[in-house]
Amino acid sequence: MSVSPGALPPCPLAARGLEVAVGARRLVTGLSLQFRPGEFVAILGKNGAGKTLTLHTLAGLRRPQGGGVYLDGTAMESLSRREVALRLGLLPQDVEESFVTTALEAVLVGRHPHLKLWQWETAEDDRIARAALTAVDLDGFAQRRTDTLSGGELRRVAVAALLAQEPAMFLLDEPSNHLDPAHLLGILGLFRQSCAAGKTVIATLHDPTVAARFCDTALLLFGDGRWAAGPSRELLTAARLSELYGVPMLEIEKDGRRIFVSA
Repeated sequence: MSVSPGALPPCPLAARGLEVAVGARRLVTGLSLQFRPGEFVAILGKNGAGKTLTLHTLAGLRRPQGGGVYLDGTAMESLSRREVALRLGLLPQDVEESFVTTALEAVLVGRHPHLKLWQWETAEDDRIARAALTAVDLDGFAQRRTDTLSGGELRRVAVAALLAQEPAMFLLDEPSNHLDPAHLLGILGLFRQSCAAGKTVIATLHDPTVAARFCDTALLLFGDGRWAAGPSRELLTAARLSELYGVPMLEIEKDGRRIFVSA
């Protein structure tokens, strides 16, 4: 759903004429989209197509080569990191723990944008952090040291910290990393529920079957500047995905769900 940059009204998050590049290679050209409250957007593309770079650009962590990103109609580059963090939260692809803490302390980091300088966490912050741990199936893990947790448990701690941040928009970079199928479905189900509460979710995903199950909108990145966006039901097809990934893809429908496999 490409539209001209001037046609986009103010909205919670918008890209206007966005250009994403690495060196001389243009990965995304002229991306103009608005991301609406209650919408779950999946970004798909093969390795090196620019999924993570585009997500980081939308999060304000990377300057675009052209165009801009806007939060509530304001250019993101003019906002402080705290102003951005109060509205937008990012789950990185991998989270490196620089020092050992408890799981609860790691989740409480998500509350920092809500605190004033030198302010300690309140009882309400503690309650929110513990509720986030419970939401990701880590009830009883509050005092566990992070160096005793598995990769999947650490991933869920990172998700809990993002939930505790309570932004209006969640940007997720490969949220399936380190998660078994049950916890993957559970975590993405949580974010699907947050859309029902008016939040916006944008996630880079490798699996089009997962994208078809959870997202409303798909953003396909072809890695050569081209992109396509639209309703997932219309855009996630065997023909379009075959073009996207460069291999034949088949679509299978079972029990009302669409499954995509390489032929």
